[in-house]
Amino acid sequence: MSVTRRTTAAVLLTVICCLGVVSCTQVPITGRQQLALVPASQMLSLSTEQYKSFLDEHEVVRDTPEAEMVRRTGERIARAVERYFVEQGLLSHLRDFDWQFNLVKSDLANAWAMPGGRVVIYTGILPLARDEAGLAVIMGHEIAHAVAQHGRERMSQRLMVVAGTTVLSEALSSQPDATRNLFLAAAGLGAELGYLLPYSRMHEMEADRLGIIFMAIAGYDPHEAPLFWERMQEKLDQAETPEFLSTHPSSRARIENLRHLAETEAMRYYRPKD
Repeated sequence: MSVTRRTTAAVLLTVICCLGVVSCTQVPITGRQQLALVPASQMLSLSTEQYKSFLDEHEVVRDTPEAEMVRRTGERIARAVERYFVEQGLLSHLRDFDWQFNLVKSDLANAWAMPGGRVVIYTGILPLARDEAGLAVIMGHEIAHAVAQHGRERMSQRLMVVAGTTVLSEALSSQPDATRNLFLAAAGLGAELGYLLPYSRMHEMEADRLGIIFMAIAGYDPHEAPLFWERMQEKLDQAETPEFLSTHPSSRARIENLRHLAETEAMRYYRPKD
């Protein structure tokens, strides 16, 4: 999409939101207006159902140092998110969040977060994380996608294309399988269905910014963020594309932006963890 078309689309969405023609919400921290056709309650219901289904169908790793690290890191970042939202008077935004952090045995180098704060880390991505700080980069980024409701926005955008606002309710209720598949794709789990919705550059930039702030508040050095993405870029340069990069593309420009964010914004929030 050209710059002119992107600008026109952004202006049109802002006008539509202001007129109340469709439902819109505002992304925390960035303040960006986003499309929100799908009710939050429906996203959370789908998340509850599909997260449980996923865990039932996969081997969850429990009672190991790695599983404990995933739980500990996730809870630290979740508390950081809540602390930030309390300070900003936005805690109601997290009212229906049910934080869950699970490590799943898989060779895939992948991770994702469903709406409502339900996170899965695959064992295959741990070598790229290397340590708890690297894991905090991944989890901060994924939690940022959930907090910014990017899955809801992507699902709304896709539904607007394939169904149109006039038949939205009917499409959601009369096509449960299609709705489920679209939800999984929007949440970053579409690879197994052969149906991916890669995060847009805008979503990635937002998740990078929010994620690096959240990990800094949690006590993890934000300078670890560009280092992690450098390792991902090395894999990409070697033509060994991790599953994570199917929905989270890496680039040199992104790494430079993360370095900039670490120095100019995230370090203001950083206090080393105990």
